[in-house]
Amino acid sequence: MLADDIAALLPRMRRFARALTFHREDADDLVQIAMERALGRSEQWEPGTRLDSWLFRIIKNAWIDEVRSRTRRAELFAPEEEGEHVGDDTAQAHQQRLALQKAISLLSEEHRLVVGLVLVDGLPYKEAADVLEIPVGTLTSRLARARDALQQLLADPTRRTP
Repeated sequence: MLADDIAALLPRMRRFARALTFHREDADDLVQIAMERALGRSEQWEPGTRLDSWLFRIIKNAWIDEVRSRTRRAELFAPEEEGEHVGDDTAQAHQQRLALQKAISLLSEEHRLVVGLVLVDGLPYKEAADVLEIPVGTLTSRLARARDALQQLLADPTRRTP
């Protein structure tokens, strides 16, 4: 049953949504919107094609809709969660994760999308290109530029833009 197959993909959908939004509640809302759209338009999914690619495309489009809506309303994005843990190794790992999240959040939207699909979720280049509806060559060049920008941002955390 399609609903069961979609439910099995929830962790990956949430991980991708989190890579786009960098905010737990926004990611949960985005996944909920995507689930509603997927279940409401299940006849649009073509059996024999990859369900995860179809769902990731729905999430991507829902996020684009949300960003446009926020821009029109002139609302600010929810502030990034930051925390400080002192005195153990998990604190350092946590700080590194926060630095990486911050660096990714400074990337352009197109770079965050490719990073989220390929580096965070581990989608093959062809599948990620299908989700984004771009040629594989475009995906690889965006990914290369995103990696370069991430390296620059992580090397110099005072930078505001890549």
